Amino acid sequence: MDEQKIPYKIYLDESEIPSKWYNVRADMKNKPAPLLNPGTLKPMTAEELAPVFCEELVAQELNDTDAYIDIPEEIQNFYKMYRPSPLIRAYFLEKALDTPAKIYYKFEGNNTSGSHKLNSAIAQAYYAKKQGLKGVTTETGAGQWGTALSMACSYFGLDCKVYMVKVSYEQKPFRREVMRTYGASVTPSPSTTTNIGKKILADHPGTTGSLGCAISEAVEVATTTEGYRYVLGSVLNQVLLHQSVIGLEAKAAMDKFGIKPDIIIGCAGGGSNLGGLISPFMGEKLRGEADYRFIAVEPASCPSFTRGKFAYDFCDTGMVCPLAKMYTLGSGFIPSANHAGGLRYHGMSSTLSQLYHDGFMEATSVEQTSVFEAAEKFARVEGILPAPESSHAIRVAIDEALKCKETGEEKTILFGLTGTGYFDMVAYEKYNDGVMTDYIPTDADLEKGFAGLPKIDL
Repeated sequence: MDEQKIPYKIYLDESEIPSKWYNVRADMKNKPAPLLNPGTLKPMTAEELAPVFCEELVAQELNDTDAYIDIPEEIQNFYKMYRPSPLIRAYFLEKALDTPAKIYYKFEGNNTSGSHKLNSAIAQAYYAKKQGLKGVTTETGAGQWGTALSMACSYFGLDCKVYMVKVSYEQKPFRREVMRTYGASVTPSPSTTTNIGKKILADHPGTTGSLGCAISEAVEVATTTEGYRYVLGSVLNQVLLHQSVIGLEAKAAMDKFGIKPDIIIGCAGGGSNLGGLISPFMGEKLRGEADYRFIAVEPASCPSFTRGKFAYDFCDTGMVCPLAKMYTLGSGFIPSANHAGGLRYHGMSSTLSQLYHDGFMEATSVEQTSVFEAAEKFARVEGILPAPESSHAIRVAIDEALKCKETGEEKTILFGLTGTGYFDMVAYEKYNDGVMTDYIPTDADLEKGFAGLPKIDL
């Protein structure tokens, strides 16, 4: 298509919001390894998962065969409040970089939660309400998931208990207050309100916490409180399924104008954004219909893909959750207090881990000062203040565009802008004041985490 006819923002019609989620596992020759019962080391059954998760979500978690799963009408109607989200051509960034590359980004920050997390939060709250539950518990890192879930629970009249990683609880008080405004209770993790929290504090005095710690606390409360279940904002298969609306919309918008991306980039913490963005494109690659280059970008301070081990590990620090086979730094690994709170998880989605292990995508890690340099460059020319998590993808998108400048190649780049950074101003302040530091764990630091990996011979 004529370059001049591609608009700055490509919007789909409301009728083009996906009516089905896409399950990339159906097209994977090598399926993700099953969750294991930590007691028996046998694959978890639906009956064993039911006390932790909602029944319909358990079915989605274990479904490796159905490529498409219907989105209930009530969820579709909720999506209409903020979807379809725009696909934006980064014309101004391209000009600033003086690159022949064409850069597009799928912007998921156009809702009150400020991120893509609402896509799965509303689905999980819907299934909890449908099951007749009183409420749900969860963890949150940067607070975007907790904010989204508090909104979804408010919509359905459910109680919402959030365990927020302590460093983010202190760094991002305004996101905490948004959760409370929507009726959620927010507890800094690790806390003294749970048995697991007390143990973690005893073992790691003064710890700033991690997503693994917060997960343990949320699961303990869910499994010991009648009428409650635990919900998770990333990592799980069901979450990647719900987030596939991102990629489905992005692909539909690109198809409308005959655009085919060469490179697709997403930030990677647990996998919700990355998995959602790439899934329909990955499906084409798995089926041999098209080829794309996929790049997962993670913080150098928490390098699950690039320096982790592909092994069975606990999904939480307290070791009460099922075992998942994933790229992991060890459930006992406590990452440094970097400002991309949503990426401070010790492991990675089993689905994405298998795809990475099989060579269908690549991964890279970046330091946070370079991430914020890219974030400010993007904000100044594109007019959106990006979240620290999203800015990891921006960093690598800029790097790839500059490579095109060197080679003269006119590649098309798509990346996921997961959300806005307006509640992350402490991080921007530290960067602007020149006091932001980079921390990269040593091999010795990582070995401490690996030493705690369960000894499983399967």
